[in-house]
Formats: sequence, structure tokens, C-alpha cells
Amino acid sequence: MIGDNKFSIQHKEVEQVDCLYLRGYLDAHTAPVLESAITDIIGKGQNKILVNFSELDYISSAGLGVFMAFIEDVRDSGGDIKLADMKPKVFSVFDLLGFPVLFDIEKEEKTAIEKFSVKDSATRFKIKK
Repeated sequence: MIGDNKFSIQHKEVEQVDCLYLRGYLDAHTAPVLESAITDIIGKGQNKILVNFSELDYISSAGLGVFMAFIEDVRDSGGDIKLADMKPKVFSVFDLLGFPVLFDIEKEEKTAIEKFSVKDSATRFKIKK
């Protein structure tokens, strides 16, 4: 587990998806911890990232900025960052700023992980002209 007493991240791999489990408060002071975790995943050549918010109590604009900083590079490499299990007050911050248009936000982690598999299957069987 990475972090301090007001924010932490657990990282595990589920079905070839790197899952980050956020806990506590994600703000300007703790955003660098999340940046580092995502940078490490990308540095290993991984591009399927799921962020689980079930234990996150607060997110600031600095926290939101972390996702914006990485999404384009991850998608350019054929991957995605999916978000799941948000508490209503955390989702309302994302919703207010239009994130549901930019990011795949799922109610459950399982659904988000399944969507990675569906996308892989669609890509794998795409017929080139």
C-alpha cells in the first residue's frame, strides 16, 4: 500500500487489468502519489487501468487533473482508464465537470473489467480492408 494517513492506494492485477484502489482524500497534497502509481503502471508497458473509488471520501480538482494528465497517452497506446465504484458525493464532482462524457465510469468494478475484455475481443477480431 502506498500513501499517508489521509490517502492510500492499493494495486493489484485482475484479469490483466491494473486496478488501483483509492482510500481517503485525494487532493493537491496527495495527487502526486496517484500520479506516481499510474506512471509506474505505464512504465511497465501496461495500458489497461481501472481505478476503484469505493473507499475514496473526497476528491479535489488536483485529483481530477491526474486522470486528465494520463488519459490521452493511455488511449493512444490502445488502452483506457476506467473508473468504478464511486460514492455519490465523489461521482457528483466528476459529473459536475463533465467527466462521464470523457471517461467510462461504471457502478461496479466487475463491469468495468468486463468492458476491457469486450474491447480486446472487438479489436482482436477486427477485419482489415
